[in-house]
Amino acid sequence: MAPPLCNAVTLEIVRGAIRAAQGEMEALIERTAMSAFIREKKDFYTALFDADGVMAVGSNVPVFGDICGPVFRDFPVETIREGDLYWYNDCYGSRGAVSHSNDQVFLAPVFLDGVRVAFVMGWAHFADIGGLRPGSISPDATEIFHEGVIIPPTRLIRDGEINQAALAIFYRNSRYPEQAQGDTRALMASVELGVARMREVAARFGPPVLADALRQLLDRTRGTVRDRLRGTFPVGTHRFTDRIDGDGHGSGTLRLRLALTRTAEDRFILDATETDDQSPGPVNFLMNPDVPGMALGLYFLGGDATQVVNAGGPQSLDEVRLREGSLLQPRFPAALGMRGLTMMRMLAALNGLVSVAGGEAPAAHAAYVIMLLRGTIGGRSFLMSDGLGVGYGARSFADGIDGVYFVAQENYPVEFLELEYPVRLLEYGLHRDSGGPGRWRGGCGIVREYEVMAEESVLAIRIDGVENPPWGAAGGQSGRPGRVVLNPGTPRERTLRPLSDGNRVVRGDILRIETGGGGGRGHPYDRPAEAVLEDVLGGLVSAAAARRDYGVVIDGRHIDAVATARQRAARPVAKAFHRGSYADVLD
Repeated sequence: MAPPLCNAVTLEIVRGAIRAAQGEMEALIERTAMSAFIREKKDFYTALFDADGVMAVGSNVPVFGDICGPVFRDFPVETIREGDLYWYNDCYGSRGAVSHSNDQVFLAPVFLDGVRVAFVMGWAHFADIGGLRPGSISPDATEIFHEGVIIPPTRLIRDGEINQAALAIFYRNSRYPEQAQGDTRALMASVELGVARMREVAARFGPPVLADALRQLLDRTRGTVRDRLRGTFPVGTHRFTDRIDGDGHGSGTLRLRLALTRTAEDRFILDATETDDQSPGPVNFLMNPDVPGMALGLYFLGGDATQVVNAGGPQSLDEVRLREGSLLQPRFPAALGMRGLTMMRMLAALNGLVSVAGGEAPAAHAAYVIMLLRGTIGGRSFLMSDGLGVGYGARSFADGIDGVYFVAQENYPVEFLELEYPVRLLEYGLHRDSGGPGRWRGGCGIVREYEVMAEESVLAIRIDGVENPPWGAAGGQSGRPGRVVLNPGTPRERTLRPLSDGNRVVRGDILRIETGGGGGRGHPYDRPAEAVLEDVLGGLVSAAAARRDYGVVIDGRHIDAVATARQRAARPVAKAFHRGSYADVLD
């Protein structure tokens, strides 16, 4: 076998260079985008691909599909030229490479001396692209046409000329065209920067060495993930079922049923065909076949600094089976806008598969909460689109993480909220007792209480896990649910439906949102009493819950050792999983 063109030292330099290029692209988007969901929430991603469009490095976000394939289908790769820029948001046309229409993809080739050496991509969630309601996502949507303008793969730039007509159509469909223009320019600039940086890498090492380096990184990731799949899953079929509460249109509980089979021939097959049928509401998740492997790859790489997240994860699975017409492969034109809660449950179900096989994956996490407040203030319309953090599942070595939105995305700062929108924040903190009890406690959700200052507004809310909270594992208990309440503690108090739109809110109303916590791991009575006391003093667990769930009796700021020993002597029997009650198998 011929020696590799790229030696080990050069490989690490290339790995660092492409990660730096990707990080620089993301920093540019963050600093130049106009809409809050990109600038403050950080709902954007970048990725770099090899000359054939295979992902070489991506953000640590397990929802990427085949980004380049949709462009190559309509624009054969041999016709793509230097300086081109391609754009789309077509979920069905991309087979779920993007999974709701707000996400815009911008993709450009990288050439050096006439030789194509790479592709670069910038992707971000745009605040409003038309559709049924401001914000373009609504629990009321029943088809994708309710969720804004659909852009098939489009060549936006050729020979330095921008297709201004296509952009004009796009901007005209937005209720906030200035924001759309600013975000488009930010993504275009980010992609242009990525092209320049990848060209510099190619010029430094030469296209053949760069191509070999990207191939080696892909092989390294694929080999690592494959080895860890073998170490986790014995030969046979492993099954796990998770649930979402419903679609807001009366569907009731919807189940995601996954099976992972390792054959005697050492093939790995992920089967989701037994998942429930697609929903009339917008919770369908059009899952690209690459997504399960990307998610498992991210888990098995475990933050290893020597690895990069790339197509090696998806390539580690030999087959992914999906059923058309199901919740994970809906038929066009099913609505997709609220697919985030189903996506989050699918990621938790993959953790469940690892747990069933005897691995030590985290317990289930809650699905981040979405709220959209739309109305007028001083005669000017506003759209407050916010995503709120939740608790993540306990790990086998540590508590779950508190107040996480999704990976590196953030909750809006208080100062930004009050300056930008007609609200006053009355409370912002962690949601006590929301983390699932366990030897390792599930992460806590958050509490946000707003006073609404707008004369008239309408609220949409998406919250899941109220009826089917995130499961606990290995004896840990499920996370506690969240809720959304208007005017708590007053005669006008009312709890809003977890997936609903059209909720009327007027000036002076108090809106309280409590988000759910993650599942616990390990028997709660095995948690050291001192750790429980620390949680109580820190406001994460109440004294009542400490006694009820952990068997720890707190007297003021101290542990009552005698009472605790008596309480813990009657140790409850636990099973493998817990969702409201213990079970060895979840259905």
